[in-house]
Amino acid sequence: MRTQMMYQVDAFASALFTGNPAAVCILDTWLPEQLMQSIAAENNLAETAFAVAVPDGYEIRWFTPETEVALCGHATLATAHILFETGKVSTDRIQFASRERGLLHVSRDADWLVLDFPADPPVAVELPDGLTDAIGASPEACFLGQTDYLLIYSDQREIDALNPDFFKLNQIDCRGVIASAPGEDVDFVSRFFAPRCGVSEDPVTGSAHTLLIPYWHGRLGKTRMMAHQRSKRGGALRCEYHGDRVHIGGQAVTYMKAELRLPDPKN
Repeated sequence: MRTQMMYQVDAFASALFTGNPAAVCILDTWLPEQLMQSIAAENNLAETAFAVAVPDGYEIRWFTPETEVALCGHATLATAHILFETGKVSTDRIQFASRERGLLHVSRDADWLVLDFPADPPVAVELPDGLTDAIGASPEACFLGQTDYLLIYSDQREIDALNPDFFKLNQIDCRGVIASAPGEDVDFVSRFFAPRCGVSEDPVTGSAHTLLIPYWHGRLGKTRMMAHQRSKRGGALRCEYHGDRVHIGGQAVTYMKAELRLPDPKN
């Protein structure tokens, strides 16, 4: 058997048991892909992040219990939190290289961490067949990003009342569905559903805000906004629009440090 350290972090959270939990493994070298997928499935969290040091930062990959994903905000935030907390990075900025979304950056701003991600401006589209029935309420408008649908509703109460049929939602051809509306105490609120990735409802979704920030910038005319994801655990996000990039700020708290016992490569 060989061992590997793993951490569990509540991301977009200022206190334990809020925000979105993610597992983080800082590796010396990449593990086999199937082993990383098995670790993610065993963790049964929305995402497990794996990172390997390279000369100019870290390479990063993210796995849900069922599949590898192209981008994950909260697990990137969690990984940066661990790298800063353990002293593996002594500067205030980390560069991550992702396979599909290019270079990502995370900076420290007092007790907040700020993701610097590529924007994903949503495009207005016709509502796909079956989506209203699956989500349970007809939206005012429908948009599409690179992997997700964005549905716009009139107020926060509609977002809170959504009760999707996850079997039907799983039939929609997309990574996930974002539902959003103006907030009562913040600029906008949202929820995110991704049953195709093994995550019925994600507590706080950094990657969804790569669509949300450009949309609400265009609608509100603001470059700085506060957002809240209205899941049971909930999470606050500081949002900034920078044209082809967005900044997504959040806090993080370490919940657990564990030693994994992994099979030898020959097994």
